[in-house]
Amino acid sequence: MAAAVAGVLRGGFLPRAGQLPTLQNVRHGSKAVTRHWRVMHYQRQKLMAVTEYIPPRPAVNLRCLPPPPKPPKEESGLIRLLRREVAAVFQDHRMIAVCQNVAISAEDKLIMRHQLRKHKILVKVFPNQVLKPFLEDSKYKSLLPLFVGHNMLLVSEEPKVKEMVRILKTVPFLPLLGGCIDDTVLSRQGFLNYAKLPNQALLQAELIGGLSLLLGQTHALLQRQPVRLTALLDQHIRQHQEGASTATASGKLGPPEPVLDS
Repeated sequence: MAAAVAGVLRGGFLPRAGQLPTLQNVRHGSKAVTRHWRVMHYQRQKLMAVTEYIPPRPAVNLRCLPPPPKPPKEESGLIRLLRREVAAVFQDHRMIAVCQNVAISAEDKLIMRHQLRKHKILVKVFPNQVLKPFLEDSKYKSLLPLFVGHNMLLVSEEPKVKEMVRILKTVPFLPLLGGCIDDTVLSRQGFLNYAKLPNQALLQAELIGGLSLLLGQTHALLQRQPVRLTALLDQHIRQHQEGASTATASGKLGPPEPVLDS
């Protein structure tokens, strides 16, 4: 009640909750300023200009000097782990093929990985900042031109080139760039020519057959002269025995010689 009466005496009512008052008192007056910018006295300006520090100019321009050495960048634990894994991949696998890692669907990539894994061919992906330093200091330096952009490695402990080429033909958007087999660098055409070679078991059978034929011919050549010499000796002994028996028979059947009277 007292608040309402006070509001009426002031000439209005108190505002309701959530509403601003219709009339507000605003204070008008000068602001208190304690600092004003003042112009420096001309004598002080002269003194400041005379006493201003001017650094000496260097004898050699800074742009002509070599840049300061940068602090060595410490390698993270992930980079060291990837380097060890790359070294193990190149050491434990005989076939290493490099393919361009193009943007294919996740389903196609999963199917391709599954088909390659059936033949014990693994898919490895490493960043170029790890692969290139390793290749520069190894005997695989000739593979450096292949690692441009995003790449993937197809590795296997045995050279399964025929199976790999057959599977890659089903994925035309995944080009084969090259690689190495038994520390021999091959291009894409080299991999295709290697895939046309017959099976290793067939080659081994053909090699064993050829060696067996040569061995038989060599054995026959070595046995020809001793066999011929043995036959000649047998014939000579047989003829000698026949001559001796004929002479003995003729001596027994002949008439006795006459005895002359003296």
